[in-house]
Amino acid sequence: MTRTALSNHVAGILLAGGSGTRMRPLTRHRNKHLLPVHMRPMIDYALGTLLGAGLSDLLVVTGRQHMGQVVDVLGSGSEYGDGVEFTYRVQDEARGIADALALARPFAAGRRLAVMLADNVLDDDTPREAIAAFARAEPPRAVSFLAEVDDPSAYGVARLEDGRIVEIQEKPAVPPSKLAVTGLYLYPQDAFELIETLVPSQRGELEVSDLNNAYARAGRLDHHLVTNWFDAGEPEPWARTCRYVQDHPAHFGDGRFRLHEEA
Repeated sequence: MTRTALSNHVAGILLAGGSGTRMRPLTRHRNKHLLPVHMRPMIDYALGTLLGAGLSDLLVVTGRQHMGQVVDVLGSGSEYGDGVEFTYRVQDEARGIADALALARPFAAGRRLAVMLADNVLDDDTPREAIAAFARAEPPRAVSFLAEVDDPSAYGVARLEDGRIVEIQEKPAVPPSKLAVTGLYLYPQDAFELIETLVPSQRGELEVSDLNNAYARAGRLDHHLVTNWFDAGEPEPWARTCRYVQDHPAHFGDGRFRLHEEA
């Protein structure tokens, strides 16, 4: 499927909101997703994953405090390849990932969704084929990307039965597996209707785990395993991510951050 055909079927959504409290004082005057990871802003790595899958029409959602910074860094999208175009939406308050995703409804215009958190770094080509297959699937099913981690209790964790996700447990004291849910998600068009049914958590946020569990309960949640995944949203994981990128320069050449011609 060509990049034009892919973007006609799948809308790319990059979520770069939140208050960045866990990264202060670095984020006192800067969006967390603009912090450097080696020689690039953090947000470029998530962008590279979506562009590498062939998505050229992308929505960037961020908070009102730092929207100007994000636009200044990313621009229109033209620097990331011919035909790349960015649209921007403001999340007025940090009300959770699912709330931020809801802002993408007009942009999606009936398309399926490829959603990535801008503080995730992934050195794995699995999403390219997975997103292409997702665009063709009939009927479409939601997809989570899982990574095996040493400390799953720090993440949303997948519980599998007969090879399928039946539940996502958020930061469980006794994890049902070592499979953490990464910040890359694929959703059918009905994700927005399901978000409307969600109830805010104790944190007052609409949780993405609740959205994923809605698909899991309906038997509509598939998954792919990925390797070399980093959640760079906290100080130590951020430092570890920087070291990994610095140690693997061949994996992160300039071509990694430009639109892939076909997917």
